[in-house]
Amino acid sequence: MTLECDAGIDGGWLPGAQRVPSPNCDERPPDESVRLVVIHAISLPPGEFGGPGIVDLFTNRLDPDAHPYYREIQGLRVSSHFLVRRDGSLLQFVPCSRRAWHAGVSTWMGRSSCNDFSIGIELEGCDQLAFEDAQYLALNRLLDELRRRYPIEALAGHSDIAPGRKTDPGPYFDWHRVGGEA
Repeated sequence: MTLECDAGIDGGWLPGAQRVPSPNCDERPPDESVRLVVIHAISLPPGEFGGPGIVDLFTNRLDPDAHPYYREIQGLRVSSHFLVRRDGSLLQFVPCSRRAWHAGVSTWMGRSSCNDFSIGIELEGCDQLAFEDAQYLALNRLLDELRRRYPIEALAGHSDIAPGRKTDPGPYFDWHRVGGEA
């Protein structure tokens, strides 16, 4: 399989993150800069952590027979730029220079199509459980690095840019532990 998301010299890949290239990305619109970071939460299967489901989803290798829920999302073509696992380990699926397909139908500050100007960060988690200290530590390190590289103006939850459609990162995400405002 040929992946088209390996762009540029460093291509927007963050040193220190485990690279797991996803085909679920494309070019950002011309002259568009990254200004927003969108925080998400995901667990696959729902409420379970540590398995291959998230990586398989983001790389289009999800086996619909591995879990009943996977049949419902079969054929979904999505990916974030980053995933922060429960233990704080960091994976990168899409270089920051490219548009990852993470936000879907979305609006921020009157602008639609948030994928055009955002970086998506998934935290391994769900709406029913608190996130781990290691995740906040890794997330803050990642945000510091992104702010050094891009003119980040704000952080938002997926629920903020897609209200009524999305609930993540959920009620247990503590915005006070993150460098920035939602």
